[in-house]
Amino acid sequence: MTMHTSGTRPEWLAVAALLFAVSAAITGVCCASMSAMGAMPMPGGWTMSMAWMPMPGESWLGAAASFLGMWMVMMLAMMLPSLVPMLSRYREALGAAPARRLGRLTALVAGGYFLVWSLLGMATFPVGVALAALEMRSSVLARAVPLAAGVVVLSAGLLQFTAWKAHHLDCCRHSPLRGTLSADAGTAWRHGLRLGAHCCYCCAGLTAVLLVIGVMDLRAMAVVTAAITLERLAPAGTRIARALGVVIVWAGLFMIARAA
Repeated sequence: MTMHTSGTRPEWLAVAALLFAVSAAITGVCCASMSAMGAMPMPGGWTMSMAWMPMPGESWLGAAASFLGMWMVMMLAMMLPSLVPMLSRYREALGAAPARRLGRLTALVAGGYFLVWSLLGMATFPVGVALAALEMRSSVLARAVPLAAGVVVLSAGLLQFTAWKAHHLDCCRHSPLRGTLSADAGTAWRHGLRLGAHCCYCCAGLTAVLLVIGVMDLRAMAVVTAAITLERLAPAGTRIARALGVVIVWAGLFMIARAA
């Protein structure tokens, strides 16, 4: 597909494809490294990921930086398939604009979008560390983790049926009208931040499932990535989201039954 100054240009699509390939490869390496390190057996028959622990000789600040780096690489790989169509719609909404300027504005939108995801990662790490510390100190709490994980997954499934989910999914799928956005840096940055916020809200349940199942589990990432992409790009996005909700609810019930 070739268009002059707006829409999808092969150059920026090639850059997006390269970013996806590199981030996916690095994510695979990180997951393999985490898998090789093993996990900590815990009371209740589950294992704790080393993602919440510093490496030998590593400070907590270094561990946080490592987690954030892995988180951002992982988010690039997971979110780019659904972000690229959103960026295409943004470029089309600008109308006629010089190609170089359009590229810079597209980069600003993507930067704002991934800034929101990086802030979520920064908030996630201390919560994960605190929960891990509590679970290691209390065997009673550790034994309750499988049941709590099932409840989280069940809640994430039920969230797929809410009007809140439908609203943010609609915002992610929305195509701005041509000429309704100004071709300036401030508008591009704010548009990226809005997209990132709606995306984080829309993916709240699926992100929770990923964190519960295993934040560095490559198979879980692939499944969640496919789910996010389907509900964003499929013609009947809301129906897809609800169908995913049915699957997630059953998975949560199964986890609860097994834990009980």
